[in-house]
Amino acid sequence: MRLMEGVCKIFFVLIIVLPLIAKQVSATQHVVGGSQGWEESVDLNSWASAQTFKVGDQLVFKYSSGLHSVVELGSETAYKNCDLGTSLDSKNTGNDVVKLNKVGTRYFACGTLGHCDQGMKMKITTVAGNAPSTPASDSDTSAAAFFPRSFPTFLLFSPLLILYFLL
Repeated sequence: MRLMEGVCKIFFVLIIVLPLIAKQVSATQHVVGGSQGWEESVDLNSWASAQTFKVGDQLVFKYSSGLHSVVELGSETAYKNCDLGTSLDSKNTGNDVVKLNKVGTRYFACGTLGHCDQGMKMKITTVAGNAPSTPASDSDTSAAAFFPRSFPTFLLFSPLLILYFLL
């Protein structure tokens, strides 16, 4: 009887934990600009147009702190005019993460004087979570590389279900 109680406890914990792991695994981290990062020499809009950004994904801005920064702009007009005075958010650590938490278009620019005007800005569109994601690099070492989005998560539960019905 104690064995059955232990199995039930383990089963219960796994039923709660595995869906959380599966959800975390499904998010993709996009390193902005690929291997070159958030730099003036990168065609950021070409890079962005080659990606699929989904709700739950993250943008990772890697750059030299003090040389660049990341400013999120609130409108297409602000983006086109490089109007940094109307920013929604600003980051400057050199390894900044922006979570894509809703469907829509977002605008980013470098906050260093003159960089946005020289083209260091990008526009991204985030889609619903059922579109395929495209990571920034083929050498992605994140968990998403091991469990692609198309991985049927019910397979994670199959051994548990078999164990449950055998006992």
